[in-house]
Amino acid sequence: MMGRRRSSFCFNLKISNRQQRPEGELSCPQRRSNPPKEWESARWGRRSRLAADKNVRAPFTAVVAKLSAWFAQNARDLPWRRTCDPYAIWVSEVMLQQTRVGTVIPYWQRWMRALPDVAALARAKPEKIHKLWEGLGYYTRVRNMQKGAQLIVERHGGRFPKKFEDVLALPGIGRYTAGAICSIAFNQPQPILDGNVVRVLARLFGIFGNPHEKSTNTKLWKLAEQLVLHAANASPGVSGLTHHFPCSLLNQSLMELGALICTPRQPQCSVCPVAKHCAALRQNRVMELPQLPPRQGAISQRFLAFVAQQGRRFLVRQRPPGIVNAHLWEFPNIECPEPASARSTASQNSRAANGICDQMTLKRAARRAVGFRPHSLEPLCTIRHSITRYRITLEVLRVAAARTARAASRADEWRTLRELKQLPFASAHRQILERL
Repeated sequence: MMGRRRSSFCFNLKISNRQQRPEGELSCPQRRSNPPKEWESARWGRRSRLAADKNVRAPFTAVVAKLSAWFAQNARDLPWRRTCDPYAIWVSEVMLQQTRVGTVIPYWQRWMRALPDVAALARAKPEKIHKLWEGLGYYTRVRNMQKGAQLIVERHGGRFPKKFEDVLALPGIGRYTAGAICSIAFNQPQPILDGNVVRVLARLFGIFGNPHEKSTNTKLWKLAEQLVLHAANASPGVSGLTHHFPCSLLNQSLMELGALICTPRQPQCSVCPVAKHCAALRQNRVMELPQLPPRQGAISQRFLAFVAQQGRRFLVRQRPPGIVNAHLWEFPNIECPEPASARSTASQNSRAANGICDQMTLKRAARRAVGFRPHSLEPLCTIRHSITRYRITLEVLRVAAARTARAASRADEWRTLRELKQLPFASAHRQILERL
């Protein structure tokens, strides 16, 4: 069972013994028995504040112990959970944003082979990082990662920073990602709050209100902070906290519980380790929480793409900076906002029914897109995909080009099929390439 968001896991639990670590895999360095000095003062400085209310402390302590013990027994064996390397954890956290675990695993493994450390990412060519990221979408993430790596080299001598503030200052890193890296890689008592954790905390503590609104969001962050601080302050020997990585364990247990047990639909309350403490379950209101705002309606978009061929070469272009899918390659295309008219001929009726323009309109569209009059147009395929709330239909046509045909702009290039396979393409256009 795969969840959308998962995080890293850098200590040895029973699960890690079920499968032999493959040769060459990253491994967790030996940990000291004492907590890192970086957060020792924060740990003891906040102990008195937490101990003030014994009535509150007791359930928090029980929740922390039960979650940690459950995670130690049930955590999935994911490749980024076999390392304490903050760089490797950073890569996994960014990849897992809006992306399923099963999709991310081969991408992460391929990335770590190609760019095993901060220095390698900092000096990599843009074409290489986009190619490694091809298909994951949200490409601003990978460009921010490279900017972050370059900043680490410049300001921190190539060593991943340990201070939360320094991690938070890296491009593209917000409070959640910084907290995840610092708690998992360095065992610091930093809270985390992603979609899975929001759902767990809202149900567990009965938090009503839109979690995106400031007041509710602040409550959830405070709860996440209290939990991780209780984990950091727990006495040795407490069930589930007999190791020296309590903050890492607790934060990951929250995310894992949201992915596997406390799911948006059909939560498995009967096997939840903290069901006894769940406010939503006691009130029979589990499915009411969290109170997320209504989703925006889907927006349909239609495009025409043209595969212009000149001998063994195909016409492609690179998308400019500052727009969606910037720096990726694609085939010439235009948006086709209007559905087909009823004037289509009998031979075009089936295509017209799908919203594609008549033959004359298609030829005019092809000329605008590729820059020359096509000799002929033939249907190639239809690609359907989604980007956030947009539902996109891409109708693809082959265009026969004369030897003297010139492209529409200087940005267009004629490339062989072998050359095209080396370029990073936008997801839908990669599907076109696979059909050539």
